Amino acid sequence: MALSFNSSQVPEHPQHRPIRSFVRREGRLTPAQDRALNELLPRYQITSGNEQLDLAEIFGNQRPVVLEIGFGNGSLLAEQAARHPEINFIGIEVHRPGVGRLLQQLDKQGSNNVRVMSQDAVEILSRQIQPGSLFAIWLFFPDPWPKKRHHKRRIVKPQFLDLATSALQTHGILHLATDWQDYARQMQETVMAHPRLGLIENPQTAGYPFNRPTTHFEQRGQNKGHFITDLYATVT
Repeated sequence: MALSFNSSQVPEHPQHRPIRSFVRREGRLTPAQDRALNELLPRYQITSGNEQLDLAEIFGNQRPVVLEIGFGNGSLLAEQAARHPEINFIGIEVHRPGVGRLLQQLDKQGSNNVRVMSQDAVEILSRQIQPGSLFAIWLFFPDPWPKKRHHKRRIVKPQFLDLATSALQTHGILHLATDWQDYARQMQETVMAHPRLGLIENPQTAGYPFNRPTTHFEQRGQNKGHFITDLYATVT
């Protein structure tokens, strides 16, 4: 899964590079993916910038908005968009082949309730998402950075949760998933320590309508014998 955010803000001194929690792996575009990026992206793309987004204007309605960070090949996002036309979705991804694949699927199924962004997600959350404007944020199977010296690159940190809770509406849902148990424990501890988040066991009782299908990366983890952990937290 190609992750799409930066775990720290741009530093004041240019000689210090910010710590990134993803590695950009461009991969090879198929002709169909390249064509989708050229022909379909203008229809679905939200341009990155410094101004806050008017989501109602972008989608043309007042429906709830879900943000997925790092949608990978886009299969889960496309499936959920087809299942839930009453909800709007924003997907953030920097991996161009994945963006192209999502665009192909959206065009094939005729979904108009998805928009995509290809900028660093921390910058998007801090600059462009209005406070309290999101119904849910999804972060599924982020890079676990398993080596201890690389744990600082992991996404789920207090700074990220600050941005997420600001973007989410009251009682909005933060949905995390990982197949690395030490990362699951870290996620849980970090969420429980945040003053505006509370873990919940049954998100459906909080009006959360989604049943997460198995993702490609999840299946790979299961094939290796990894245990899958889903964590749900609500904003107070």
